[in-house]
Amino acid sequence: MSDRSLLFSPAPYHILSYGTLLGTQVFHTFINATTSLRVLERPQFAILQRNLFPWYFGIQTVMPVVLAVTYPGNRTLLADRGLAGVLGAANRWTVLAPLATACVTGLINWTYLLPETNKVVARRSLQEKKDGKRSYDAPPHSEEMAALNKKFGQVHGISSLMNLVTIVSTVVYGFSLSAAFA
Repeated sequence: MSDRSLLFSPAPYHILSYGTLLGTQVFHTFINATTSLRVLERPQFAILQRNLFPWYFGIQTVMPVVLAVTYPGNRTLLADRGLAGVLGAANRWTVLAPLATACVTGLINWTYLLPETNKVVARRSLQEKKDGKRSYDAPPHSEEMAALNKKFGQVHGISSLMNLVTIVSTVVYGFSLSAAFA
């Protein structure tokens, strides 16, 4: 394959997209978020996360679609490439399932859980002003704040679980992708 033909092949774009997706997930989840929580004051951490998460969940949602579109499939059969290859019976569990899972869990986080979390955070901020006490201060809290803290914990917990499912799905797909190099 000449260098020029590689530019028109989906393979390099597929590998770059996979690396971007997994790298973003690992960096944000295990380095950026944990370091930011440790070194920033809670209000600054919340502002940072509120501005990063739309991008992060957008990447988690869009990149699996890019991976499906650029799926290189079998080099000899054009029918095995792109979406047709992803939807092929032989690839349903090794390609389609992990990519669809990653896309859907990212989409749930992006379109439902993120806005829901932001609503709860805004309501907690208003309640903090009423109570004269921060939501993360030691108890006791007002009944309203206790309920908001519980709701935040639930939504945040579900979002964290969705994020982990997305990462695991991406890694599972990576093992499938690595078969092309074996």
